[in-house]
Amino acid sequence: MPKTLDALIIGAGFSGLYQLHALRDRLGLKVEVLEAAEGVGGTWYWNRYPGARCDSESHSYCYAFSAELIREWEFSERYPEQPEIMRYLNHVADRFDLKRDIRFNTRVTGARYDAEENLWHVTTEAGETVSATWLITAVGCLSTTNTPDMPGLASFKGRTVHTGEWPHEGLEFLRGQRVGQIGTGSTGIQAAPVIAEHAAHLTVFQRTPNYSVPARNAPLSEEFRRHVRENFDEIREVMHSNTNGHAFRITERSVFDVSEAEREAIYEAAWEKGGLQFRANFSDILTDLKANQTAAEFVKRKIREIVKDPATAALLSDIDHPYAAKRPPIDSFYFETFNRPNVSLVDVRSNPIESITPDGLRLRDGTEHKLDIIVFATGFDAMTGPLLRLNIEGRDGIALRDAWAAGPRSYLGLQVAGFPNLFTVTGPGSPSVLCNMPVAIEQHVEWITDCIAHLRANGIARIEPAPEAVEDWVGQVNAAADETLLPQASSSWYLGANVPGKPRVFMPYAGGMARYRGICEDVAARGYAGFALSP
Repeated sequence: MPKTLDALIIGAGFSGLYQLHALRDRLGLKVEVLEAAEGVGGTWYWNRYPGARCDSESHSYCYAFSAELIREWEFSERYPEQPEIMRYLNHVADRFDLKRDIRFNTRVTGARYDAEENLWHVTTEAGETVSATWLITAVGCLSTTNTPDMPGLASFKGRTVHTGEWPHEGLEFLRGQRVGQIGTGSTGIQAAPVIAEHAAHLTVFQRTPNYSVPARNAPLSEEFRRHVRENFDEIREVMHSNTNGHAFRITERSVFDVSEAEREAIYEAAWEKGGLQFRANFSDILTDLKANQTAAEFVKRKIREIVKDPATAALLSDIDHPYAAKRPPIDSFYFETFNRPNVSLVDVRSNPIESITPDGLRLRDGTEHKLDIIVFATGFDAMTGPLLRLNIEGRDGIALRDAWAAGPRSYLGLQVAGFPNLFTVTGPGSPSVLCNMPVAIEQHVEWITDCIAHLRANGIARIEPAPEAVEDWVGQVNAAADETLLPQASSSWYLGANVPGKPRVFMPYAGGMARYRGICEDVAARGYAGFALSP
């Protein structure tokens, strides 16, 4: 590795691969990627849990920057499974010869900005130091696992596993075992049906009931694949011009523009079609509580129809937040899983887990559940966690952890005041997790690439946001969230509520991907307004 690089990228998932291609092959820069895993994939490398599957449709969950890549690769299913996404990302890495500039098995332990040299010095677990003018974090939003610090965890005689760090050996270790799954978010909803097929018994410990709509996953027909190939320009235009980056538009009608019977028929048809498009049938589901209640009640009623045991159905449908105010999962037979004789549901909202015991776990009322394996489907220290664990220090030694002690503060989710030449792909303050991620990633990578090209062409050595621009953008992020029902889900990881001690701040930009794209383009067109540029 060269002693000093033009740019250093941390992470080799969707973001890091495209950022490497853009900087190395379009700008001709000297670039390297540091990646902790043994291969490419990022979040998808680690998330090998049972049922791991994308919840964006496959023809939209892909890179759109290359017409050749669109023609060369075809997914096999409506919602691709983890192994197929990994094959796709390896194909991309090989297609553009990216792996030669990626150092695998290299975990970053620190990054320090040197103002005198105008360089970032990045240290690795092996004790190496790599220096670069520009540092780009491509570590993903959901890559730092969150395992609760439960009393007695170390005493458990069985096996514990987090879904975000699933063993590469697969599923065999579950066979014939008594499995307890803690967590019923989107990951738990995907994992439970598959775990139930292998375990002797699965006990799902539910604190927060969740909405979910059927995915209706199926193999893609040749006719549909041909349609995607022949019409991808139009599909990309839809993804780039709508709120959430998906390949469908939100219908421009209110819940109250139609009769109750018409509304029921629309919901029923959307339920049968399945997928995230369920929430796109009306424009006011996420902005008007009364409108939202029509969707929420429809889904709750479906849960009660599917689950045969009335007590279990009541627990699963006792949901305390508006529909889609938290990440809205889609599933493959999640609620049907509770009709299996080897699956039981335990409510730990009314009767919390008191401790892990050597043989299982104990609830507050003294009930003990005997378990061989505990699966933590407890999610991630989202958005900020992956960045903070890099131990980044900016100008004058200020730690990012201290700068964000009260919550993340950025300009456009791209840069942080006091941290010159540091770019954060899909960082807090950008649409990121509220969007189809490849669309958000491509927009950020291309903006960062154009920005660095502008800096080089104009002899600019440093770029960082002005403090007043950060203040203004934080205000815009909060205002955008307040226009929606999203902040009403008090237990949402969008707010950091799943991590004890984490500041309660709404982190993503909820103003829509198309609106955000326009803001970023305007900032660049005005000579990077809001940024301080140093020659």
